[in-house]
Amino acid sequence: MRDFLPAEKARRERILAAIRDVYRTHGFDEIETPVAEDSDRLFAGLGGDNEKLAYSLLKRGLTRDDLQAAQEPLDLSDLGLRFDLTVPLARFYATHRAELPTVFRSIQIAPVWRAERPQKGRYRQFVQCDIDVLGEPGPRAEAELLVATLDALDALGLEDGFIRVNDRRLLTGMLATLGFAAHEYDGALITIDKLDKIAQDGVLAELRKRGYTAAAVDALEALFRRPTVLPFGEAAIRRALPENPDADALAGLVAIGEAVAAARASDTEVLRFDPFLVRGMGYYTGPIFELAHPSVEYSLGGGGRYDGMIGRFLGTDVPATGFSLGFERLVELVDLPVGEGSEAIALLHDADVDLAQLLTLKAELIATGARVRLVARPKNVKPTLDALAAEGFTSFAFVDASTTLASLSLRSLTESASS
Repeated sequence: MRDFLPAEKARRERILAAIRDVYRTHGFDEIETPVAEDSDRLFAGLGGDNEKLAYSLLKRGLTRDDLQAAQEPLDLSDLGLRFDLTVPLARFYATHRAELPTVFRSIQIAPVWRAERPQKGRYRQFVQCDIDVLGEPGPRAEAELLVATLDALDALGLEDGFIRVNDRRLLTGMLATLGFAAHEYDGALITIDKLDKIAQDGVLAELRKRGYTAAAVDALEALFRRPTVLPFGEAAIRRALPENPDADALAGLVAIGEAVAAARASDTEVLRFDPFLVRGMGYYTGPIFELAHPSVEYSLGGGGRYDGMIGRFLGTDVPATGFSLGFERLVELVDLPVGEGSEAIALLHDADVDLAQLLTLKAELIATGARVRLVARPKNVKPTLDALAAEGFTSFAFVDASTTLASLSLRSLTESASS
């Protein structure tokens, strides 16, 4: 959990504003949910391994008898900090469904908390940027999500990004065709999900060590060795999978690919079929995706279809799919410039300048649309100018007892700070 100094906070807000603006142009509406949710919702088995990392909040007014009678830690908790934005969205939709459109497109940009082991790009408090489409069962929802996400990436100056795509139904169908037993599916997928960490040989070794069906592991090894470099589409998907993949899943991915290619002016390289993309969250029921960029080895976000989640709260299934940007990883790669026309002025004033004069001058500049800061003029001006430039100020002026708006002489702060 980190502090952010003003310059870094301003940079983060510029990036968030760019993402938010793109999502709004695609017809999504922003909502806000509480940082805490009921424990019975957070720990309902919907969050996969993230539930193990959730922070629980103790009940108010606990007594010594309560502590001694507790059978497990969750007996002492009735609330927890959200570990993602999907579970809160499901609860939000179940609560407000009557007030929302039939197909609801939501934006959530907010911090979440997980008891992680901190490391580069992984923190205990971090921001997620989610868009979700609720109420749309077909591939149109996924296509909208992917185009909006790619447009957001373009707005951040990361035009070379691409999205790896798969479908959970194709994964389970692949395991069945290869010869894995049904009770082996979950464990096998957990191991396959480690491909980016232990590579193909590591996955095969772990599956054999744990005693999975030997012939199935051998068949998976042969599938690993199969070349799959083709443009995204039906031919690429069929070539990467065993025979007779799930027809509905295949048709859905093909439709998504065609729609995204059309919207992106035939930019077919932005989607890549990955037959071994798993996405560890157990609530995914259909298409799944991860955002990648050639400058880094890790993913920058991901998501998928989770049709069964909202029904857990509502009692009626509602189709749902979403995409989450990993903001803390994105912010490491992006440095958006301060917007043109957003002038920020520092007024370096002498000690004897009347306060009323200073505030009047400041108010007159603010009325022109500028951002203005009053700074007592130091003996050595250079360090102050350097600091102001680093904070995003664009101009400065010296102010004495005779200065008025008409006589104010603005100078470029960037040029002065660099000279």
